[in-house]
Amino acid sequence: MIQSLLIANRGEIACRIIRTARKLGIRTVAVYSDADAQALHVRQADEAVHIGASPARESYLVGDRIIAAAKQTGAEAIHPGYGFLSENADFAQAVIDADLIWVGPRPDSIRAMGLKDAAKSRMIAAGVPVTPGYLGEDQSPERLQTEADAIGYPVLIKAVAGGGGKGMRRVDAAADFADALQSCRREAASSFGDDRVLIEKYILSPRHIEVQVFGDTHGNVVHLFERDCSLQRRHQKVIEEAPAPGMDQATREAVCGAAVRAATAVDYVGAGTIEFIADASEGLRADRIWFMEMNTRLQVEHPVTEEITGQDLVEWQLRVASGEPLPKRQDELSIDGWAMEARLYAENPVTGFLPSTGPLDHFVLPAGIRIETGVTQGGEVSPFYDPMIAKLVVHGPDRTQAIARIADACSHVEVAPIHTNAAFLVRCTELPEFLSGNPTTGLIAANIAGLTATKFTDAPTLAAIGWRAEEFMDAEFSKEGATPWAPNPKGLFGFRLNSASCPAKIPVRIDGSPTLVTLQPTDEDDWHWAISIDGRTDFDGPGTLPTTYGPMPTYPFEGSVRVFEGGASQLFEFGDRWHAQAAGTSADGAILAPMPGRVIAVDVSAGDRVAKGQKLVTLEAMKMEHALTAPFDGTVADLNASEGGQVTEGTILVRIERDAATPPSPRP
Repeated sequence: MIQSLLIANRGEIACRIIRTARKLGIRTVAVYSDADAQALHVRQADEAVHIGASPARESYLVGDRIIAAAKQTGAEAIHPGYGFLSENADFAQAVIDADLIWVGPRPDSIRAMGLKDAAKSRMIAAGVPVTPGYLGEDQSPERLQTEADAIGYPVLIKAVAGGGGKGMRRVDAAADFADALQSCRREAASSFGDDRVLIEKYILSPRHIEVQVFGDTHGNVVHLFERDCSLQRRHQKVIEEAPAPGMDQATREAVCGAAVRAATAVDYVGAGTIEFIADASEGLRADRIWFMEMNTRLQVEHPVTEEITGQDLVEWQLRVASGEPLPKRQDELSIDGWAMEARLYAENPVTGFLPSTGPLDHFVLPAGIRIETGVTQGGEVSPFYDPMIAKLVVHGPDRTQAIARIADACSHVEVAPIHTNAAFLVRCTELPEFLSGNPTTGLIAANIAGLTATKFTDAPTLAAIGWRAEEFMDAEFSKEGATPWAPNPKGLFGFRLNSASCPAKIPVRIDGSPTLVTLQPTDEDDWHWAISIDGRTDFDGPGTLPTTYGPMPTYPFEGSVRVFEGGASQLFEFGDRWHAQAAGTSADGAILAPMPGRVIAVDVSAGDRVAKGQKLVTLEAMKMEHALTAPFDGTVADLNASEGGQVTEGTILVRIERDAATPPSPRP
């Protein structure tokens, strides 16, 4: 058995590998960048080595530094995890050439499955069914167009060196093919340095089915059954499960058998995943399931396979890399129950899933389930890496109970002040197609509006407003000289709440958006009230308070409450300082920063006339640019942004004054 192991990765997968290594008595070495100096994987490892600056290209993607760190610390082996250099055949070969053990497949196997066109040709030779399409060497636009026309639309253009959802374009009509091809090639060249593509028939009711395979150096290859990863957003997996719903035994044997043939065809060693696309228009049928690609590494979603088989796949990797045979024969493996995994991301679904970075002042995950994470409360979500901060994994005796458990787990996520996709995950589990066991890869896109809608008018949330408002009013009327029936000296509020003659006007910012909340008493003798926002009566209290996070306000009233409900997190800020802003919500021209980031461009000046849709300011965060535009024609009344400046989420960057309505010119 390997005695010492360097993990060439970070975050939750590094922590996951460390956990199994410790169980096996293996000494662990972590590597870290500037941004990760205090990261959890660094603290958990027996030793840690700094390998460079925060950007991955200056640290986690620099193979020479990783190998040098292994030599420096006396590590015998390198585990790449997933992502970064995990599927880089040249790095794998360099590790082997340095007389270190590579915990992964042979470099030749990585190369054989790394290019989609060559991999498909190998699969055809091995008797593995592949999606109808064009894999030819002639890459002229004319030939590709001709082949697409012959296959029949819709088709999918895919970069031969692609992965992670990049370099893919769906084309629905011949007239759109040329533009889509050009766009796909640009992205492929930028992402992979290779602009070659292949053409596949686009499946209209697609499901993503994948099979976990494992090989050893003794010629053994087994499968550990299938997973369903159909619930996706922009080709990125959201919730994974095992086994696949609707998979009968005959279809399972056919698909898993094809996966073993695929692995055997490339002399595969270690953990790998064979991905298939299924036409689910008539359920899962063996003759409607085709090979897509192979991932020559451990998958993010490997825990669901571990949960239904009772096997530790990282332990399998380490034993195989040590020269041992596979721990189990095929006839010793079986499925027990149902497992699901939800990927928790630091992103804001309400703003188009923009990444959310910054401190984790409050980080509480549900108890009683399996959690895979690389962050802790008091840490920080860095803008330099993938924003996945945790995986929530559940197991149940059947699919119904697994769904209930994953939904409950996601609903009890509490993270602040950054945003997460937890509430989005909860809503995904409520989709009828998901509940019925027939999710397709387009299900989220078809329901995206409902899955990402803001719900700050939920009763528990409004109850929290009322709770803070009560404190607010009590503070105002406890001032010396005030009487229960006297108006507030500043004129911002109504009379005492048990007077129905005048409602209270509470200035509040809701997730950074200033507004006025009206609190109308409905019972003179008790705390019963109605709350309205934008003139809509939304809740008649009192109500049960949800979990809240934040200090109690003091007088003069300046306080806030963060409300957690159903996986969602919303910040309500109260105080006089918001009153001046309350009349200017985004609908009235207040342009707020949708995320923390750096201002990289300011395209207007105070006093400029702007047209609806005109770009005002551009922010950058997590290597993504986000342009903020004018909501209507008007004039720049205030400008609070400067190029190079750092801003926090909710900061008012620009305020536009709307043009006064102008009557139409009279006809001559």
